[in-house]
Amino acid sequence: MSPTEPDQPETGPSAPSAAPRPTGERGRDQDSQEDRQFNIAQMMVGTAMIFVGFLNVLLSISGGFEIAGVVPVLLYFAGLAIWAHATVANPTVRYTVITLSVTMALAFLSYGEVLFWHKQLIFWGTILMVGYFMFKTATPDKT
Repeated sequence: MSPTEPDQPETGPSAPSAAPRPTGERGRDQDSQEDRQFNIAQMMVGTAMIFVGFLNVLLSISGGFEIAGVVPVLLYFAGLAIWAHATVANPTVRYTVITLSVTMALAFLSYGEVLFWHKQLIFWGTILMVGYFMFKTATPDKT
């Protein structure tokens, strides 16, 4: 066929086609990547808040001095709720930890002071929680 045949329309240089649309898998991967980044940020912020709050509780137990207000305990429980939301895979355990954290933070906020036995409960509760999550076997990802 020659370029002058009437059956074939003559076309000039082809126009660039539109960029291929991302497939559903690519869109899901991008959402998954954004969720993963958000979970990592939550994990870092939650861990930092737990550490700052727990450090004040631990130092006040070992040093024998009082905590100035309830702010360190509020930081601890808020960090615990954020950390649990980001890391705990089982929804029942996750929302149980979050509910208990928020309830305890509100209880300390309304009570207004932290007594020695409160600090002991926070300390030993943290030890038990770390032991549970450290020695619990992780479930493999189903991808």
